[in-house]
Amino acid sequence: MKNITLIAIVFFALCSFKQPGYEVGDNVADFSLPSTNGKTVALADYKDAKGFIVVFTCNHCPFAKKYETRINDLNKKYEKLGYPVIAINPNDAAQYEEDNFENMKKNAKAKKFTFPYLHDETQAVAKAFGATKTPDVFVVQKENGKLVLKYTGAIDDNTDSEKGVKEKYVEKAIDALLGGKSVETASTKAVGCSIKWKKA
Repeated sequence: MKNITLIAIVFFALCSFKQPGYEVGDNVADFSLPSTNGKTVALADYKDAKGFIVVFTCNHCPFAKKYETRINDLNKKYEKLGYPVIAINPNDAAQYEEDNFENMKKNAKAKKFTFPYLHDETQAVAKAFGATKTPDVFVVQKENGKLVLKYTGAIDDNTDSEKGVKEKYVEKAIDALLGGKSVETASTKAVGCSIKWKKA
């Protein structure tokens, strides 16, 4: 009985584990990562941006694939309003070859990504943000020269069907920020594949 109880406690602890990282309201540190377009991208490069939609995603995950068009649409809608998408692949390519940098380039070209697709090879940026899934979204706003996290979690409430979406969490968050309002739902649970962390 004790062994069963111990196993249950360990299982619960593992299921409840959250990658340490930014909380809503925290200042976010800038980063610089290589992009599939051959450039190195940093948030500081976007002088006129009001904020960013930072999306941790990848090539191989079925959840990430289902959201590729929606991520493209987010960028098309909000880049011109000051909130461009910055997509980042943090997965260990040694575990999933499909997620290596060369395949990222191929995917970005094939899917006609309108946003930069960055490679977080060391996984340092994903760990700083506390990302756990692909996709996992972080909406950041510029405030008094700082980058402040305003929303974190899922893109919307229906992974399987874009037509079936009832709650567009990211869009509602940005619309609120554009209107000078606070984000009503500032955190949701990201739904996707677990980030493939490098083995120690």
